[in-house]
Amino acid sequence: MAQATLDSGPDLKIVVIDDDPTGSQTVHGCPLLLRWDAGTLAAGLAHPSPLLFLLANTRALAPAAAAERVREICRALRPALEEAVACGRIADWLVVSRGDSTLRGHFPLEVDVINEELGPFDATLLVPAFLEGGRTTVDGVHLLQGRPVHESPFASDGLFGYTSSYLPDWVEEKSGGRIPAAAVERIGWQEMEAGAERADGGSSEGFVALCGRLAALQVNRLLVVDAERPRQLAALGAAMRELMAPASAAPWGRPRRFLCQSAASLLNGLVELPPQPLDAAGLAGLRRRDGTGALPGMVLVGSHVPLADAQLEELLRETACTVVELPVPRLSRVLEGPEPRLLLASLERQWQDQLGAVLDAGRTPVLTTSRGELVCAGANERRRLGEALAALMARLAAAEAYRLGYVISKGGITTDAFLRQGLGLAAVELQGQLLPGLSLVLTPDAAPVPRLPILTFPGNLGDAGTLRKAWRWMDGGPDHPARVSETVS
Repeated sequence: MAQATLDSGPDLKIVVIDDDPTGSQTVHGCPLLLRWDAGTLAAGLAHPSPLLFLLANTRALAPAAAAERVREICRALRPALEEAVACGRIADWLVVSRGDSTLRGHFPLEVDVINEELGPFDATLLVPAFLEGGRTTVDGVHLLQGRPVHESPFASDGLFGYTSSYLPDWVEEKSGGRIPAAAVERIGWQEMEAGAERADGGSSEGFVALCGRLAALQVNRLLVVDAERPRQLAALGAAMRELMAPASAAPWGRPRRFLCQSAASLLNGLVELPPQPLDAAGLAGLRRRDGTGALPGMVLVGSHVPLADAQLEELLRETACTVVELPVPRLSRVLEGPEPRLLLASLERQWQDQLGAVLDAGRTPVLTTSRGELVCAGANERRRLGEALAALMARLAAAEAYRLGYVISKGGITTDAFLRQGLGLAAVELQGQLLPGLSLVLTPDAAPVPRLPILTFPGNLGDAGTLRKAWRWMDGGPDHPARVSETVS
C-alpha cells in the first residue's frame, strides 16, 4: 500500500495501535476507538486531531489471538486510510505500535503483523522511553528510575518476563533468536542530543546526521533509540517527518516509510499539540452532577503488580473509601465447577448489593480483586481467569454507572473491559492528564451514561500514594476545596 505524499505537518495522521487502553498518557484532545468498523474508523480519521488511537488491548490476549486482532485492525485500517487520503482528509499516515514502557507485551509479534499488512517499511524504530514515568534509554539500556528495568518486578511478569535491559539482547530474547542482537542498530544519546541542537538555535549538522542515519536504513531494519529528554524525541520526530516528505523537498532521494514500536513519549515528539485545555482542577471538575450536587465516584483495581497492591493499601487509608473485594480463589473454583453461571449470578447479586449500599451511604466503593497471584496451570488458564474477572468487574461497575460522577479504573484489562463490555462504547474522547501518565476520558454525549469521566490508570505507574492522590483530586472537586489544596500543597 503506497503512502501519499506529505504536504504539510498537520495533515499527517499518527495512527496508534495500542496494546492497552491506558497508553494515551502523554497527549490530549484525540479519539480513542474501541471498535474498527468502517464507520468508526472514518469518523476517527476525520477528527481534527493528528492522533488516532485504536485500543487493541492485545496485551490481554494469547499470542495467536493478539496477532489475529492486529491483523483484523490492519485489514480494516488499510481501506480506511486509502479513502481518507483519496478524499484529502489526510495527506500521509504513520503507524505506531504503542507498547509498555516496562517492556511487557507481544513484541515482535505485533510489529511483524503490521509490517505484513501495511508494509513494507524501511525501518522499525524501538523507542520504549516514557519520560514522564521515569523510563529512559541510555546506551541501549532501558532504565526505570535510573535502574535497569530487568531488575524491577515487571521483568518477572508471568506472561511477558525477560532477563536483559540491554535492548538488542532483549530483542534477541523476545524474538527467540530470530533477530540476533548483532543485527539491531542503535542511535545513542549523543547523536540524539546533537540532533536536538537545532531546536535551541544551534548547528543543524547534528540534525542532518540524524536524518542520514535514518535514511540509511532499509528492509525494515530494527533500530533502538536512546532517549532521556523530550527534545531528543522532538528531534527524532522532526527527522522522521523530513524523511517522509516528498523527494522534491528533501535531499534523501525518496520518501521513507517507518514503523514505530514505542511507549507514549514518542508521540509528543511526532506531533506538536497545543496546551491541554483543562488543568487538573478543570479535569476533576468534569465530575457529573445532579440537582443536589456532585455524584459519587467508584474506584476499580484489577492490576496485580506489587505497585498496585501498595497503592490500593494506601487508598484504603481514606475513611471515605470502602472496599468491595472479589475473592479470586473462590471465583476460580466457581468458574471451573458445575453450573458456573448460576453460582456466579448469585454471587454477583451479593456484590451488587454491597456496591449499592456503599454508594447509598455516601462513600466511595473500591471494587477490587483479592490481592496476590493465583497459581494457574498455564498461561491460557491465567488469561481466561483474568478476562473473566475483568468482565465481572465491568458488569458490576456498569450497573451502577448511571448514578456515578466519575470512575477511576486501574489496570489495562480492567479498563478495557469496563469501556468496551460494561459500557458498550465504540469510542471515547481523551481530555488530558489529571496527573502525569493518568489520562481522563469522557463517554460520548449519546452514550447510555453520557459524559462520564473515567480516569485510566496504568498498573505500573506512580508511587504508593498516586492512586490516593488521584482519588482526592476526583472526589475533592469544587465541593471540597480543602482536599484539593491538601493534594497540591
